Amino acid sequence: MIPHARLAYNQSFSEEKYQLFLTDLHAAHDFAIKFRVAETPVFIPAYFRNKLLRASNDIIDFLVRPDFKQLTNPAIPAGLNVPNETDHTLFLALDYAIVKDTDGSYTPRLIEMQGFPSLFAFQDFLGGKYRQHFTVPAHFQNHFVGSAENYRSLLKKALLGNAAPENTVLLEIDPLQQNTAIDFVITEKLTGIRPVHLGDVQREGRKLFYQRDGKRVPIHRIYNRVIFDELIQRTDLSPAFDLTQEVDVEWAGHPNWFFRISKFTMPLIQSAFIPSCQFLSEVREIPADLENYVLKPLFSFSGSGVIFHVTPTDIHAIPEKERGHYMLQQKVSYEPVVQAPDGKVKTEIRLLFLWMPGEARPTLVTNLARLSRGEMIGVKFNKDKTWVGGSVCFFEP
Repeated sequence: MIPHARLAYNQSFSEEKYQLFLTDLHAAHDFAIKFRVAETPVFIPAYFRNKLLRASNDIIDFLVRPDFKQLTNPAIPAGLNVPNETDHTLFLALDYAIVKDTDGSYTPRLIEMQGFPSLFAFQDFLGGKYRQHFTVPAHFQNHFVGSAENYRSLLKKALLGNAAPENTVLLEIDPLQQNTAIDFVITEKLTGIRPVHLGDVQREGRKLFYQRDGKRVPIHRIYNRVIFDELIQRTDLSPAFDLTQEVDVEWAGHPNWFFRISKFTMPLIQSAFIPSCQFLSEVREIPADLENYVLKPLFSFSGSGVIFHVTPTDIHAIPEKERGHYMLQQKVSYEPVVQAPDGKVKTEIRLLFLWMPGEARPTLVTNLARLSRGEMIGVKFNKDKTWVGGSVCFFEP
């Protein structure tokens, strides 16, 4: 999207450099990354950054409404409400497709929103490695809060609060088996927070404990990475702590915000940057141009359950009582914008925010990018393709 930066990058790129880059990524923390990292970062011009900021402000204006919790109470499924909810989310992720507007210009279009953490630690690491191995303009930045050191300091403060690292855990289901495990490894090196399997947490009344270096250590704060969607499917687990129990812990990312800020929220917000969408329970007549819509479960993760080529049969197959858990959304047509050696590639940008306690609004801190040649963003749509996968944006000042 910035021709001179793209040309310089592509001219200096080689497959040999890319393989050395990958070797360094895997070796730096002695841990193999479980997802594909793309050959290139994305260079974002100032005008498009400003559009991203306008889109995000539209959304945040809704999130800070005094009646936001009341409007989103129905988002929390029965039986999954976690006690001691915070005043607002700590983490916010806004996913935007790059599309062509009616006037032919590039514009962002919201795909999904999450009140849940993302690869906050890994993206800082990845941005540094792109700079180390490839041609990235020195004045372009991947963070929005100054230097990488400032970013890491802010992230550490957000994750730990006032708790000691040994009394804080990164809670997940089989954390080192997750695709995002590299982020957990880097988080521990940055903060001292250990990734802990939910099944290994011990509970005595309102107190939680875990084993650390052979000692039983109390848990005072939880950096939550558990997705209820996955937890419900893990019928083999019977943890001593199921998240919905009253316990004496602080939450770094309270689980209720996963539901409150999600696809559930999109139909409630009016913005030119959000595609037309409705709760399926509110659709009175199936659109005649149904081929221009996609059917999404509200609370699935990583695109699971999405029906891209939806038919009336798909809609009728969903029981009436479950239709409030689905959204019918107008399709978003990604515009290929990143020039690869053999064609252009589609791009999705995730802006990552931290909303520190007591602050009026979230602060944009960093970003994530995903490149795709497939029909949708995601691994299963990009098998055996190149210049696709996880990446990072560098923004023109």
